[in-house]
Amino acid sequence: MTTMTDTSNAARFREFKMPDVGEGLTEAEILKWYVQPGDTVTDGQVVCEVETAKAAVELPIPFDGVVHELRFPEGTTVDVGQVIIAVDVAPGSGDAAPAAEPAPVAQPEPEPEAPKGRQPVLVGYGVSESSTKRRARKGTAAAASAATTAIQSEMNGHAAVVPESRPLAKPPVRKLAKDLGIDLATVVPTGEGGIITREDVHAAATPVPAQAPAPVAAPEVLAPAPAVVTTVGARETRIPVKGVRKAIAQAMVGSAFTAPHVTEFVTVDVTRTMKLVAELKEDKDMAGVRVNPLLIIAKALLVAIKRNPEVNAAWDEANQEIVQKHYVNLGIAAATPRGLIVPNIKDAHEQTLPQLAASLGELVSTAREGKTSPAAMAGGTVTITNVGVFGVDTGTPILNPGESAILAVGAIKLQPWVHKGKVKPRQVTTLALSFDHRLVDGELGSKVLADVAAILEQPKRLITWA
Repeated sequence: MTTMTDTSNAARFREFKMPDVGEGLTEAEILKWYVQPGDTVTDGQVVCEVETAKAAVELPIPFDGVVHELRFPEGTTVDVGQVIIAVDVAPGSGDAAPAAEPAPVAQPEPEPEAPKGRQPVLVGYGVSESSTKRRARKGTAAAASAATTAIQSEMNGHAAVVPESRPLAKPPVRKLAKDLGIDLATVVPTGEGGIITREDVHAAATPVPAQAPAPVAAPEVLAPAPAVVTTVGARETRIPVKGVRKAIAQAMVGSAFTAPHVTEFVTVDVTRTMKLVAELKEDKDMAGVRVNPLLIIAKALLVAIKRNPEVNAAWDEANQEIVQKHYVNLGIAAATPRGLIVPNIKDAHEQTLPQLAASLGELVSTAREGKTSPAAMAGGTVTITNVGVFGVDTGTPILNPGESAILAVGAIKLQPWVHKGKVKPRQVTTLALSFDHRLVDGELGSKVLADVAAILEQPKRLITWA
């Protein structure tokens, strides 16, 4: 029977779930909480930063109130749809507590109908309510109920009542045990109320001399889970594969063993390009934007694609079709603290040189700050990777999945070069173009690479060829 208190609690406390970004993602890791219990929040305020398999994204909350509870600590990977924060939307109206979840044996109460209108997504709002229901994962319903009860009870300062067959442990501790291959049923708990702690799991993984366990106090603020799982004898460090690194690994393996790669190389004199870069830096029309060799290389590739449009395509395996792209979303590979990402400039072929320079600057700065959105990395057609910034001469780049070509740019160095019949010091670099041989024949790939090299050798071709 639903009581008046249950109804008022349901209306007073609102829960915010890990949203679905709509990019096929099923989980995200909580990187940082920007609020703590007791903080006041407003509609649209960013409450935490999460990392999906594609990017780090800030989550805004869609209602006002006072933070009542954070359900997971920093460093925890949470499934889409799980509650991550509870907010008191009517503070000061009494000492009521959030309505507890019904016990497994009780008849469950129907959940309050979700509010209509806009719903939170990873970036902003606006996803309409879907009539499609997600199929529940096997064997997770009872486990989730027991785990939630254990966490909530510990935070309230008393032991949880759960089936004896399931050891008591927080989700981060269960994940740690899984990563280390430890069966929680074999671990001796030292935490309050028989809860298994991280120290218990580490002790089971690496036996140490027995010591009296220190009292474990329930922290007011959830401690972040460390990124490094364990160190074995200071000779090895094991780091869990997740987030961007996991996505990179899956994408590169999928690309390397799906698209037959061909890589061609050319070494070119870019002395005139370097002079053009120096002149553009002094041009008033380029004021306020960053001018560097990558800008001219990007423009050269766009012109080469215009002259050889067949290279800008994708392979549709399901329909057995080649999809010709009449637009260029130019990807720029960027190394970030969280790993390699490839955001792209939408419709780069339509941009003037100053516009392209501004887009490149914004793309790079956003990537370095870790603020690149999943949408910014979707829909790329060709990519440039600048390995020259690391002093590397060249490489054999792997295609970004779904793209037809990737151009690697090596370091620009002063080298002896035959120029006008004489050996002179010239600025030289090596370009490498990898392409999908299902889409691009050797002749077409060679033409594209030769055109890029020709433009960098004689930048005036940007005008005559464009």
